[in-house]
Amino acid sequence: MIHSCDLAPAYVRAIAPYQPGKPISELAREFGLSEQSIVKLASNENPLGVSPKALQAMQEALTDIARYPDGNGFVLKDALCRRFGVALPQIVLGNGSNDVLELAAHAYLEPGVEAIYAQHAFAVYPLVTQAMGAIGVKVKARDFGHDLPAMLVAITSKTRMLFIANPNNPTGTLLSKPELLAFLRDVPKHVLVVLDEAYDEYLPEELKSESIAWLAEFENLIVTRTFSKAYGLAGLRVGFALAHPLVADLLNRVRQPFNVNTLALVASAAALQDGDFVRRSREQNDAGMAQITAGVRNLGLDYIPSFANFVSVRIPDAGTVYRRLLEHGVIVRPVANYEMPDYLRVSIGLASENARFLQVLAQVI
Repeated sequence: MIHSCDLAPAYVRAIAPYQPGKPISELAREFGLSEQSIVKLASNENPLGVSPKALQAMQEALTDIARYPDGNGFVLKDALCRRFGVALPQIVLGNGSNDVLELAAHAYLEPGVEAIYAQHAFAVYPLVTQAMGAIGVKVKARDFGHDLPAMLVAITSKTRMLFIANPNNPTGTLLSKPELLAFLRDVPKHVLVVLDEAYDEYLPEELKSESIAWLAEFENLIVTRTFSKAYGLAGLRVGFALAHPLVADLLNRVRQPFNVNTLALVASAAALQDGDFVRRSREQNDAGMAQITAGVRNLGLDYIPSFANFVSVRIPDAGTVYRRLLEHGVIVRPVANYEMPDYLRVSIGLASENARFLQVLAQVI
């Protein structure tokens, strides 16, 4: 007898769903803890919360949420144009940057074509590839980062798309501007390069890739960003892509109407104007990164040097340590599904949260 589930394509039935970080409320129920006692360093969220300007914009927009949002997202697109010097037709808005990655896959992938991504790279890349029935080509990492020469070698006539995360999640590694630019010039024009820069705001100016300026040279480049990290709007789910107008037009054709809600639109537009909040977020992150990396070194543990707002720490028997941390009310992120079974990824929190993690980690190891 055929079950209705059997009617779905085999490549869909084979998908392993994305596993988000454990919510505070779930851990509280599981171990009988108070939510106030729990420290969550699992999802790369901004410990400073939300931009005051974004919060005010949301409060002012609350009275209008009975109406549909602007399907074209003009307020946010206009703010992005002024912030990055791009034109309106170059912008694609998404319900988080994950949505934009999926739009790219919908627009360009199909059964039989290939998409390339690196080992230890963001789990959404293979997910969106598989969801379209395309062939995922995973290239072995080099020092936990992207091996660009090997990725070039992996390109074939069937390759339609190539994903790069810079900085990379969950390893935090960074490609330099010269090597990334040289790579883009070597990629064949029939391959669309999706450059995921979710953590760009945490980089000092001298390390930023200048990717938006590169759009003028590379018609096969898509740059994706998010408001979930440094801008502190993870709960609103809003991201965007910048690309050649013809590429952006294709992504907008497969975009769902009203995919970015009213509060997300106004909050993101306001957050773009709050440079002080982003600066404080970066300074907080720099200090917290120094605090955590010094602490794990003192415990005799290795870690992957990170340019993002998290760090992956090598811990013997990481799975057991993860569970014991949970019992003590500390949530981090296991990354065994990224072929890193000996590592735990730790988001940078407030100084008190980082100290709590280090204290409990010292106890459980």
